[in-house]
Amino acid sequence: MGGKYRITGDKYPRMRRPQHRRTLVLASIASVVALGLAGWGTLQLIDVFTGGDKQASAAGHGADCPTPKPSTSAGALPAPAKITVNVYNATPRGGLAKAAADELKKRGFRIGKVGNASAAYDKKVPGLGVLLGAPTATNGTFPVLGTQLTGATPKTDARRTADVDLILGTAFKKLNTPQEAAAALAALNKPAPAPSSCR
Repeated sequence: MGGKYRITGDKYPRMRRPQHRRTLVLASIASVVALGLAGWGTLQLIDVFTGGDKQASAAGHGADCPTPKPSTSAGALPAPAKITVNVYNATPRGGLAKAAADELKKRGFRIGKVGNASAAYDKKVPGLGVLLGAPTATNGTFPVLGTQLTGATPKTDARRTADVDLILGTAFKKLNTPQEAAAALAALNKPAPAPSSCR
């Protein structure tokens, strides 16, 4: 071309922005994203095979929540030597009250009265037996005496004394074995862990 449209010099006019800078920026961003994803995936694999999440969770839980201390409520239960038991026979079979009283005495209980049940209970206790005492015996004496005859029905009356009655029912055959009673008493006296407020 000639005339006024003739191009002179060694530089040409640029009609649009150069593309190499935009390509370089996009490539850098893509590299960073790819490296981030690779690192995250590696951490996930490590946690899966080493249980890192569970360990961290357990460590965090232990740091935030103190180990619950055993409850001392079981310590309030009376020892057999401090329980006075009156043994009454409500069955047609003779000698049961004395035999049961002798066995309870061997196991450390104090024995009070022994004999036949009153008219209110005589031959009217269809189960294994009844534990009868003041309302205060419900959370102390009854559980301890109940270890000797599993299935006895606790019942309260208006008495103000600390003694309790063991009324043998028609289904009664014998007390729990000494081994069974000792195991039940040990479990009863084992402190229960205090409830934790941590979730």
